[in-house]
Amino acid sequence: MSNESTQALLTVKEAIESRRSIRKFKSEAISENDITKLFELVRLAPSAWNVQPWRYHLVTSEDVKQKLQDAAYGQKQITSAPAVIVVTSDMEDTLNNLRDVLHPGMPEERKDQEVQNLSGIFNNMSIADRGQWGLTQTNIALGFLLLTIQGMGYSSVPMLGFEAEKVKSLLEIPEHANIAAIVPFGVADEDGFPHHRHAVDTIVTRH
Repeated sequence: MSNESTQALLTVKEAIESRRSIRKFKSEAISENDITKLFELVRLAPSAWNVQPWRYHLVTSEDVKQKLQDAAYGQKQITSAPAVIVVTSDMEDTLNNLRDVLHPGMPEERKDQEVQNLSGIFNNMSIADRGQWGLTQTNIALGFLLLTIQGMGYSSVPMLGFEAEKVKSLLEIPEHANIAAIVPFGVADEDGFPHHRHAVDTIVTRH
């Protein structure tokens, strides 16, 4: 897979059923073509008002991966994987560029009104509160990312164990931004654990 992905895309059902958290990867590089395809799909994730607060930091440098691993309590899946995506949410950048998320076919007068409305909503929140709101939207995109990686024939593991301030400093992520997860991905070099999930009746309440 170093130049082109040769695996057929999985269906959504196949991707969901086959996904495992993988912590050991083969040293096969991921092609630029596949990385582009991945982000072209992931960017289609939905968000309230289409604000799209997610920002991705793609790490392939061995030196940076080693430093990122150090900031993640030494978890070796980071340096095992050929690529790592740090998923962040930046509502301040979003707020400063609200016009960019409006549909290009919208009349200019309507765009002005939408920017005013959204600015009013978000400016009435604290930086922390709107940051937390943006993080809930970014978690939707995180789910898309994990399934897209699996659907393209790769494997991944979402990580929440890391020192956020060290990761922000390393990747020059703004202090106000939130980190949703670190996601190492690549070709699996282990099977992972079989699924063990609650029964449907445990998690679904009908009304």
